[in-house]
Amino acid sequence: MTTLESSNKSRPATGDRPPFDVVRIRADFPALDQTVHGKPLAYLDNAASAQKPQAALDAEAECYRRFYSNVHRGVHYLSEKATDAYEEARRKVQRFVNAAREEEMVFVRGTTEGINLVASTYGKQHVGAGDEVLITTMEHHSNIVPWQLLCEEKGARLVVAPINERGEVIVEEYEKLLSERTRIVAVTHVSNALGTINPVAEMIGMAHARGVPVLIDGAQAVPHLEVDVQELGCDFYAFSSHKLFGPTGVGALYGRLDLFADMPPYQGGGEMIRSVTFEKTEFSPPPARFEAGTPDIAGAIGMGAAIDYLQALDMNAVAAHEHDLLDYATRALEAVPEVRIIGTAANKASVISFVIGDVHAHDVGTILDREGVAVRAGHHCAQPVMDRFGVPATTRASFALYNTREEVDRLVAGVERVKELFG
Repeated sequence: MTTLESSNKSRPATGDRPPFDVVRIRADFPALDQTVHGKPLAYLDNAASAQKPQAALDAEAECYRRFYSNVHRGVHYLSEKATDAYEEARRKVQRFVNAAREEEMVFVRGTTEGINLVASTYGKQHVGAGDEVLITTMEHHSNIVPWQLLCEEKGARLVVAPINERGEVIVEEYEKLLSERTRIVAVTHVSNALGTINPVAEMIGMAHARGVPVLIDGAQAVPHLEVDVQELGCDFYAFSSHKLFGPTGVGALYGRLDLFADMPPYQGGGEMIRSVTFEKTEFSPPPARFEAGTPDIAGAIGMGAAIDYLQALDMNAVAAHEHDLLDYATRALEAVPEVRIIGTAANKASVISFVIGDVHAHDVGTILDREGVAVRAGHHCAQPVMDRFGVPATTRASFALYNTREEVDRLVAGVERVKELFG
């Protein structure tokens, strides 16, 4: 996997980090130490959701055990302590993606809500009848449906940039589709279904040359790549905690402060207001404006702990390890007759999707599960991708920092078992 260079000086220098040791890493993840159907668990479903290190589990539990209270509104000790921890988690997220200011980071339920927030606020402000929203063929449903809803409401048009047979955006066609009617571009950083790493910096530059803002779906990128939103130059960047080895139900949306400041609220309620009368409400500045109600306090703290865990590692070593697993698995599966890999981009993350002859992906996934190998089977919330490649579904193995070559061997042995059973 290719790692983006980052100018985030707050991260520990590589020399301050211990060398990458997958055995030691695995010991930090308690869920990996179990058997499934009498076989050791090989968890290869990380693109759907990753397992959690003990440090993140402990941080969330400690919040509930020792200092849980609502944030921002109390003057007592527990509320002040919870508020400090919650806002420190925001600063960790800010440093993680190198946002210029902590006010540019909004806590959301995940990538999906982050995209919906932008579509429902910035989108409704700036997209009108006859305007266009530009996405790509490889988008997750979460980066398709919100824009479809917006276009239907506003009488706008959803424009889709094509991908080639390798699963790469055809950048020349993308550039041609940027028009005087394009009001926003929304594109994934890393495809969940194909593993393709998009040239997002180049795509952002093309859009900005025409005055078009860009939202990046970073759900699949942040667990694997060092992301620097200032270096990328994106206007919005959304990602989830649960793919980042943190809790479910929480994530973050980066937005340029000048854009956030001009956007209306996403939801109304407590915390996001300065004052309320029956005649008029004055709203808080970002990020509070977009965080109505009681947030997932412990979840945000757990997300911050997961970020701490990752930042204590050498991400270049992690990337090299994951890339080795991807190459090893690709070579092994390509050697199996009737296996077809879907997504062969030159620049890929540690995701490998495949089909086995005419065997349905659900049957493949079920047989692999009996072998203790957990993979994803289906359309991966990316049905247009399946349509593009003429398949109803794929089996997807996705690797993380704690996976091993031995687990890849078990995956391949399971695929051979599928072939035996289906003749």
